[in-house]
Amino acid sequence: MDQWPSKASRRLGRREFLKASVIASSAALLAACQTPAAPAPTTAPATTAPKPAATAAPAAAKAPGDAFSWQRFKGEKIEVNLVKNTRSDILQKYEKEFVDLTGIQVGSEQVPEQQQRQKQVIEFTSGSTTFDVAMTPIHVQKRLFGKGKWLVDLRDNLKDPTLTSPDFDWGDFSKTALDYAAQSDGRVDMIPINNDYFILYWNKELFQAKGVQYPNTLDEMLAAAQKLNDPGKGVYGFVGRGLKNANVVLWYTWLLGWDVDGIDNKGVMHTEEPPSIAAAELYKKMLKDYAPPGVSGFNWNEAQTSFMQGTAAMWYDGIGFAEPLEDKTKSKIVGKVGYGLPPAGPKGRYAGMSGAGMGISTYSKKQGPAYFYCQWATNKLNQVRVLTSGGGAPARTSALKDPTVPANLKTPKEYLDVLTECLKMGRSMLPIVIPVTEFRDIFGVALTNMIGGADPATELKKATAEFKPVLEKSEKS
Repeated sequence: MDQWPSKASRRLGRREFLKASVIASSAALLAACQTPAAPAPTTAPATTAPKPAATAAPAAAKAPGDAFSWQRFKGEKIEVNLVKNTRSDILQKYEKEFVDLTGIQVGSEQVPEQQQRQKQVIEFTSGSTTFDVAMTPIHVQKRLFGKGKWLVDLRDNLKDPTLTSPDFDWGDFSKTALDYAAQSDGRVDMIPINNDYFILYWNKELFQAKGVQYPNTLDEMLAAAQKLNDPGKGVYGFVGRGLKNANVVLWYTWLLGWDVDGIDNKGVMHTEEPPSIAAAELYKKMLKDYAPPGVSGFNWNEAQTSFMQGTAAMWYDGIGFAEPLEDKTKSKIVGKVGYGLPPAGPKGRYAGMSGAGMGISTYSKKQGPAYFYCQWATNKLNQVRVLTSGGGAPARTSALKDPTVPANLKTPKEYLDVLTECLKMGRSMLPIVIPVTEFRDIFGVALTNMIGGADPATELKKATAEFKPVLEKSEKS
């Protein structure tokens, strides 16, 4: 059987390994105390998916003698670790396409977001992984995985015509997606599968009833929340993430409106400067005065539920959360949802961006079959499926131009228009640093305190002082 040459295992230094092991052990203990999530079924509920004429799935194996054959690793089996979301549902639903195409068997599982991240870190720091392919959050784990060199550098493979399908078309991926996924030294250790842009969801019926126009700026958003807030009728002007750690992306995304990154690409912190304070004051006002009671415990899913029930006039979060809003079995606001561009800040309009990529574990002994899976998972047809499902922005540009998309969208055309515009203004919704989880924890506590009435400047100063040595240590170790 033709095999991919193996590579030497890569391990972190002793000090870093011990540090990661302590974190991993704590995560494992926490997970052990919780009720384990049931594995997602390997087949998602049946739906009718479009099959675009211009983006057909790769053809079956070519004749012997050709440089590339999808059947090269026939008979192998790989394990795939996925995060629980709509995109993973798509991959599992159509998994048989890959099996039939390649003869490679697949064992795949979906794991809820937080547990999945912990699982990956625990296994990588142990020096062995149970999975060959990992769906990885770029905005959270890119720098950590890059420093550990836990994922295979795919640059040579992309140039190898015996390993990369002629239909794969690397040039079809957007520059934004490729730049976001690539490591700072140029290594390509993830193939981007999606980008998610923060947008403003709004309830058109509630806006119309109060005679309020869509807010084009952050100041207008604040004014609209005040006008739409009507607790006596069970309606609140705004809902968003208030839960510590999860809430940081909301503040950080609004900060982009001042054309400021909380931590710039040189590692300099700007988290206690006037723009950061102004964005935090906006966060405090929106969540403290115009959001539902208990919002300090809301992650994206609680905020989404509140908006779907018609109890919030606006919700600011990722565009990939749109699909349930148009589901009549779950949502009370079907046909009333507006999809709007992020309101502009004083220095411009930017869309906070997250994303995910498909990577191959350096500890995998089946890197060839795993690479074939990554190509299939991010092919043109699956990218169209991501888009039409409402599962976020595809990483490929061809999906946005596919002629079958408008007729098969589960969301209004307005969704597609906003998504297309967001491609031009995407910036990371979190700093690209190794201790991003610590950043979210420390500043998340500060933001939650603000919802309770604490002063933004004071909280940011304390959080900056606490996080700065963590950041400096991570870059030196």
